[in-house]
Amino acid sequence: MKDLDSAGLDCLAALADERSFERAAKALAITQSAVSQRLRSLEAQVGQLLVVRSRPLRLTEPGKLLLRYARQLQALRADVVRELGARAAAHERLAIAVNADSLATWVLPALDGMVQRGLREGFGLELVVDDQDFTHDWLRQGEVLGCVSTVRQALRGCLVQPLGVMRYVAVASPDFLAHQLPQGLTAANFAQTPFLVFNRKDDTQSLWVSKAFGVRAPRLRERFVPSSEAYARAVCMGWGVGVAPELQLRPLLESGELVALRPELSVDVALYWHQWKLVSDQQAAPVRVALLDQVGQALALGARRALRAPGG
Repeated sequence: MKDLDSAGLDCLAALADERSFERAAKALAITQSAVSQRLRSLEAQVGQLLVVRSRPLRLTEPGKLLLRYARQLQALRADVVRELGARAAAHERLAIAVNADSLATWVLPALDGMVQRGLREGFGLELVVDDQDFTHDWLRQGEVLGCVSTVRQALRGCLVQPLGVMRYVAVASPDFLAHQLPQGLTAANFAQTPFLVFNRKDDTQSLWVSKAFGVRAPRLRERFVPSSEAYARAVCMGWGVGVAPELQLRPLLESGELVALRPELSVDVALYWHQWKLVSDQQAAPVRVALLDQVGQALALGARRALRAPGG
């Protein structure tokens, strides 16, 4: 197979981002017809259908495979442009996936320096949010170039490094405890007690209850609050028991707005940074560290400052 057409790969990446030909054309500043022509040319080159023309459109499995290559190519191109002292194209950005609790606590401070540089140098950083057990899927499918995940094993062609442990503790408001749990949370009443849950992928509350009361696969009264900030606020308002990052709850516990339940008990979640390996070991080291590597270094430093060390 000849070298893949870079313009066609850019169109494939834009279609994956925008999920429509019209929006992809707008993002690339070309006509919708040009997007279709470049995609057809790329499909002809590889001899496979890459995009299912549905609403919203979706990538086929070969399309996802090529998307990974397109993302890596864009990242390498951004590094070369940066080395030459030019500004990256407006549609080019480096996408990573993070979990909502990390985003609400330590990720933004960790990446602030990178984002400020990006404003000056023209490269973009996009954060995709999903549960920490599922961010790895975004990396596997080529939607992002790196992710913060609970998965330990690296994908083929990827690097992985441990970040630290995010500790989750159970809390409730003083009023909720006084009116709903005057005897405290026990094995006899947890099933009737409302627990706040981030979304249907979130099993942290079940893990805490299993650990606290030795109950396998406990059934809980769930109230869904799909925002880390709103979740903490809802617990303060007395909506139910919450199990959330200690890092996020610490000020609320110190002020007395929340009370820890079984403070000796926690759910510890180990986090890892995964990224595609864009430069092989056999290649000469670049003059400056690649942007994706810099993002990984910034997250590792931020995690060391904010998270617990494994076993700590």
